[in-house]
Amino acid sequence: MERLLTTEEVAELLRIDPVTVRRLVTRGELVAYRIAGEYRFTPAGVENFVESQRVVVSMAPGPNHPFAKFTERARKVLSLANEEAYRYRHDGVDTEHVLLAIMSEWEGVGARVLNRLQVQPSDVRAQIETLHPAGEQPVGDGQLEMTQQGKASIELAVQEARSLGHHYLGTEHLLLGLLREEAGLASQVLLKSGVTLEKARELVKQVLAAKQTTSTPESEQHSA
Repeated sequence: MERLLTTEEVAELLRIDPVTVRRLVTRGELVAYRIAGEYRFTPAGVENFVESQRVVVSMAPGPNHPFAKFTERARKVLSLANEEAYRYRHDGVDTEHVLLAIMSEWEGVGARVLNRLQVQPSDVRAQIETLHPAGEQPVGDGQLEMTQQGKASIELAVQEARSLGHHYLGTEHLLLGLLREEAGLASQVLLKSGVTLEKARELVKQVLAAKQTTSTPESEQHSA
């Protein structure tokens, strides 16, 4: 019988806090079992929840799923994107929220690429606030779902990781995925700022090459 996971373990896996995990259970979005007054989760149940969010996290990445693992910084970006959507009272996490989160995680490769392209975070935020103003009503607590365009950008990020021969998903791949999702607001804002997919992809290669000459290879440290 497979080992059941605790609330804290699920929170760590999904990079959310335990309170949010309990809210997901209460809302019926995450299946849990009550054992001695505490929630317990099956790995399969957690994977089903992740699949429903269309975010490619794997409980146990193996040779058949080499692109399923987010780096620590990429996970943080997704968490920050949720916070951005919540802050603006938007009812879902969209590409613009991911873009704002990438720029907030300034040590990531994605943010460094944007910095080299002289993209100003304040200008990007101002454009986004104009094109997608804050909502009037507060949204519910906890984890918001990703929009269809947000989900599509993640899937495209996985394709970018694959094409670059990377066995992880970092902030640089998230950025490239945003640019490839041309219908998304993030892509439109980036194009207005002079950022193209080709420029960003080339700079990603340069930044990663420079990192590998001075530190542990990205594919080993999973920290982009």
